[in-house]
Amino acid sequence: MTDARQELIQYISDLAVFHGDFTLTSGKKASYYVDLRKVSLDHRVGPLIGRVMVDLIAEVPNVFAVGGLTMGADPIATAILHQGAAAGKSYDAFVVRKEPKDHGRGRQVEGPELEGKRVIVVEDTSTTGGSPLKAIEALQKVGAVVVGVAVVVDRSTGAREVIEAAGYPYYAAISLEDLGLEP
Repeated sequence: MTDARQELIQYISDLAVFHGDFTLTSGKKASYYVDLRKVSLDHRVGPLIGRVMVDLIAEVPNVFAVGGLTMGADPIATAILHQGAAAGKSYDAFVVRKEPKDHGRGRQVEGPELEGKRVIVVEDTSTTGGSPLKAIEALQKVGAVVVGVAVVVDRSTGAREVIEAAGYPYYAAISLEDLGLEP
């Protein structure tokens, strides 16, 4: 395990895991909630997320850009962009709006032109796989070639199975087990 990954696990455990009664996006109840925005927007942790995610996707060839459905994916994509650049990689970032804009150019996918480009959809934490699949749908409309989905924390609640069943490789940097939690 890399030092950056171990440090990231510690920050998430200390700052982003909340215990109590929570309702998840799926509607299911949980006794804890992993709120990665508490760390993905932190100056100490954002760069760690970028380093860990750059390592996670390093073996995927010819990735042009990373991004996903706003807002959970946004800080992850920009962390990868910055840490990738620092490591000599040239990942661009994109943002997928929940709905196309109703003004201007009416775009749903913002950032570089992605037609024919290999992209990875990223997410902070995935529960059902719904957000990455919504992003993939928008990316397909602009002609992007989605080559995988990469999440910081996999909640072990079916997202991997849904993404893989849709035909995409699923990469997760950190599991619940890494955080000392159970699904």
